[in-house]
Amino acid sequence: MKLTILGGGGFRVPLIHEAVVTNALATSGRPGVTIDEIALHDTSSEHLRTVERILAERTAQLPNPSTAPHVSITADLRQALTGADFVFSAIRVGGAAGRVRDERVALDLGLLGQETIGPGGLAYALRTIPVMHAVAQTIAEVAPNAWTINFTNPAGIVTQAMRQVLRNRVVGICDTPIGLVRRVSRLLGVSLEDDQDRVDYDYVGLNHMGWLRSVRIDGLERLPGVLDDDDALEQIEEARLIGRDWVRAIGALPNEYLYYYWHTAEAIASILASGQTRGEFLLAEAQRLDERMRGAESPLTVWREALHERESTYMTEARDDERREEDIVGGGYQEVALRLMNALATGSPERMILDVGNDAGEGLVVPELPAETVLEVGCIVDADGVRPLPVAPANLMQLGMMARLRASETAICEAALTGSADKAWEGFAIHPLVDSPRLGRELLDSYRRACPAVGGLLSSG
Repeated sequence: MKLTILGGGGFRVPLIHEAVVTNALATSGRPGVTIDEIALHDTSSEHLRTVERILAERTAQLPNPSTAPHVSITADLRQALTGADFVFSAIRVGGAAGRVRDERVALDLGLLGQETIGPGGLAYALRTIPVMHAVAQTIAEVAPNAWTINFTNPAGIVTQAMRQVLRNRVVGICDTPIGLVRRVSRLLGVSLEDDQDRVDYDYVGLNHMGWLRSVRIDGLERLPGVLDDDDALEQIEEARLIGRDWVRAIGALPNEYLYYYWHTAEAIASILASGQTRGEFLLAEAQRLDERMRGAESPLTVWREALHERESTYMTEARDDERREEDIVGGGYQEVALRLMNALATGSPERMILDVGNDAGEGLVVPELPAETVLEVGCIVDADGVRPLPVAPANLMQLGMMARLRASETAICEAALTGSADKAWEGFAIHPLVDSPRLGRELLDSYRRACPAVGGLLSSG
């Protein structure tokens, strides 16, 4: 089978390659997908060659390197996609410099500057959606039977835009929801990897806005006991970030990104106090990494050192100290992608939390939300595809937060595909972290000045 990785020169591509070549699921007695070819596509030939060197070094370390998939690199999208069985999308339109602009424009107006949450995420979506919609059209033309796994951010609304072309054959993924389930299961003495049949859970939301509302071990509900136990909550990263009393009050464990909605002022203050946004940190790190990679005897070693630094400093504006090691190890979106590919290719069923259409199953998963809304919910995946599982009714708080966010993102999506400046203004203005037509207009005007891609897209209004 052929796997095409869009954004193949990206920093995290070696993680996907590692998951494919080792395929831990196959060694644990479960059937595993066999990938014969990995095609890397990117607009940066330098980054493609760097990743190619890293993968070659890792392949040489395997007990039998000849069994590893052949790796090819290309800047030709159609060539990369032709014959693909799976397409993994992790494109960053505008690169790290674009992220810096996204974050700084918002901060200069006193608003949250973060990659996927708030105005920064909307600006990212504006320039990303036209590209990903065109990519979806190319996939439909040259690889119509391929499954597309989308990690391109903002993953929820980008997946929703791609579904206009690919329908149920595009699925969004994120590693944070299943990471939360994994931590709670581990706390309760069960390994989600080894004993997943013992664990049942109820999770509902949008990408980067969701709630774990039930965890049952061997049929017994255990989440209330976890919420009542201070020591248990201290071991759960999301509870430490957002506050033990608050997660008790709402009776659920939130996705870690809800920190930015409920502690917005603290997040902004922390970013400003650091003197550097996350985007600026990563841009500087990427420049240092490029320099270290040139002539490095072991690019794999250099990359691994940089990976650990990135993981340990993730969401630093939300933490009082360095990220705990137990919250770093294990999982990751490469594992989610591999499990998804395994289940689709082999038919061995998996239960996963994925970004799918509200109408992807029989009836609407959340009846109060539009059919086309992409939700993040538990799903069953097998040879027949991806089917969302029923969830308990969402409460008013959850429905209200989801509806406001998706209304904002849907307006931005329409603006991205039609060039409507009014729709872009609406999207910025009604976002729950903006909530102001005046600020929405200032954001729109500022992003049009700061980002040529946005300025060119929104040519009127």
